[in-house]
Amino acid sequence: MRDVSHPPLQQVDLCTVLHALSDPGRLAIVRALAEHGEYACGAFEVPVSKGTLSHHFRVLREAGLTRTRITGRQRFVSVRWDDLEQRFPGLVDCLLAQLSAPAGVTVHPTAAAREVAEARRQRRPLR
Repeated sequence: MRDVSHPPLQQVDLCTVLHALSDPGRLAIVRALAEHGEYACGAFEVPVSKGTLSHHFRVLREAGLTRTRITGRQRFVSVRWDDLEQRFPGLVDCLLAQLSAPAGVTVHPTAAAREVAEARRQRRPLR
């Protein structure tokens, strides 16, 4: 399985970030990650095809908004909060506070997603 590339912090551009957030589906993904933390890519139940969902994940990752971690055959996605806060202080929190998630986009927690959430709450490494 190949590695997933992420842009370095200094290459994250404000216009690219705002463009990535301009799509309601991608904005809903970021909002869901903000509310629930890291999730498996397959844990999102959205009214789009798998190909479109993969495209949304790629746009968010290439814009520098999310980080994708591969564990075995699963990919886990999370928001790069620390990097974004360092690069654009307060931007993401401001956007999320002002915008509501579009209807029809929910997060369906899988067993792996629940394990990640529990590990984050306990601040322990994953197995």
